[in-house]
Amino acid sequence: MGQEPPRVSVVVPTRDRPELLRRCLAALEAQTLPVEVVVVEDSEGRGPAWARNEGVRRGQGEIVCFTDDDCAPIPGWAEALAAPILSGAAQATAGRTLMGEGATVADRAWEAIVSYLQDQAAKPGTASPGFAPTANLACRRELLERFPFDESFPAAAGEDRDWSERAARQAAAPRLVPEAQVLHQPGMDIWGFLRQQYRYGKGAAQFRRAALNRRLGSPAFYWGLVRCGFIAGPVPGLLVGAAQAATFVGVAIARFSSPPMTASPHSSEQ
Repeated sequence: MGQEPPRVSVVVPTRDRPELLRRCLAALEAQTLPVEVVVVEDSEGRGPAWARNEGVRRGQGEIVCFTDDDCAPIPGWAEALAAPILSGAAQATAGRTLMGEGATVADRAWEAIVSYLQDQAAKPGTASPGFAPTANLACRRELLERFPFDESFPAAAGEDRDWSERAARQAAAPRLVPEAQVLHQPGMDIWGFLRQQYRYGKGAAQFRRAALNRRLGSPAFYWGLVRCGFIAGPVPGLLVGAAQAATFVGVAIARFSSPPMTASPHSSEQ
């Protein structure tokens, strides 16, 4: 008899970062669950949304996990993400993305933002319903085939937020699995962090243009975000506040420099 196809595939988008990719692949080799690893080299710069969709097309697993080339999943990560899906308790799951040893103040600010958005994902008034970063996400293949990532997002900014919101509207918001952790490569400096947040702002503008019912979070939502930054320390707190300003600038520039956008073919999915 032929070999059975793997139950779990792991898709890793990458582009010109061989050392980081080797670190990621070594971590995937240490998983407690056998996984099929699908590396997608985005040599043409089509964007992470395309790379993830391409990984889904290439893989064979009934469950598809996603991580990034600058992340190292801990042992047991894939098993923890897959368990609720295999049991039928969830269609999608997400874990925590944490900074490893040597994290900078900018790294800690980034971690505070991502953790806060995940904690708020199911609460009323959130600006990012169902939010789950694609550095640490798993889905049933059938869900991804119905709701692929929107490839009109050109960069790593907003495409994961868009997918999560669409999944949440279908009662398929990723379930948080805190023990499923990946360690993000530390070393971000302050200017790199602010440039990233500016790019996220541009992605946020596209996110809102893609569907009419997407709105800003409540004032309490944004105040809670800044407060979460200060819990990580005074400098990370100030950086989270500065990040909101950088994001606002990115949103404003994207709105005034882009022509009106017609709805994405995925945005009308109900």
